[in-house]
Amino acid sequence: MTNLTKVTKTSGTAGERRGAGGTVQSVDRAVSVLEMLARLREAGVTEIAGELGVHKSTAFRILGVLESRGLVDQERERGKYRLGTGVLRLAGAAANRLDISQEGQPVCRALAEETGETANIAVLDGDAAVNIMQARGAAAVTAYNWLGRRTPLHATASGKVLLAHLPHEHRERLLSGRLTRYTEHTLTSATALRRQLRVAAREGTACAVAELEVGLNAVAAAVRAHDGAVVGAIGVSGPAYRVERSLLPGLLERSARAAAELSRRMGYAA
Repeated sequence: MTNLTKVTKTSGTAGERRGAGGTVQSVDRAVSVLEMLARLREAGVTEIAGELGVHKSTAFRILGVLESRGLVDQERERGKYRLGTGVLRLAGAAANRLDISQEGQPVCRALAEETGETANIAVLDGDAAVNIMQARGAAAVTAYNWLGRRTPLHATASGKVLLAHLPHEHRERLLSGRLTRYTEHTLTSATALRRQLRVAAREGTACAVAELEVGLNAVAAAVRAHDGAVVGAIGVSGPAYRVERSLLPGLLERSARAAAELSRRMGYAA
């Protein structure tokens, strides 16, 4: 009787394992369907079955479950499937949970530790950039506190990144106003500034060399939300005797990597 009990229990456990494995496989296939439709925008059941490597009847069952949850829709006339509004509901819930100040803390600290300088995260605040987070590296123990400070868009690295990614009309409205000169290096010509902004829009990075304060250099890179919109900038700044011009390309590269990591945390998939 004892042996029989053992056999029965073992068989049950094996069955549970097989059932769990089948469930995981079904979930994996369902996610694959969603990723496929996100990539192709729409696809027929034959195409979906082929990509999954399953029979059409299996693909139909998966699509049926996803459709019942509103995650896919079928265009009845052509029989093609596409992502449903249920995906937007889930994406919206995830996006609302993601906050740049929360997600940015470890990234900002890591950038400061890696460079030894002051790292900042800035967001747009009307016609200025406001620094919402700061971390200091080993070399920046006496650095100025930028936290909460509003800085001009045209004279800072983070500001240029944010300005470059504004809608055209909004950007031109800001450029049409008076551009305050803070140092002899501040760009006060809208034409010259536009040239820099075109590069910043293309590369997602910007520099400011003694443009806000004499002897202060900075770099920054764009941070994107789940929908690709630029929602902030992360970068480093420091005195010119440490943050020399020759070091700016390397700091730009490090800032770009930090921005990519923070964007990933914000749900952006490049």
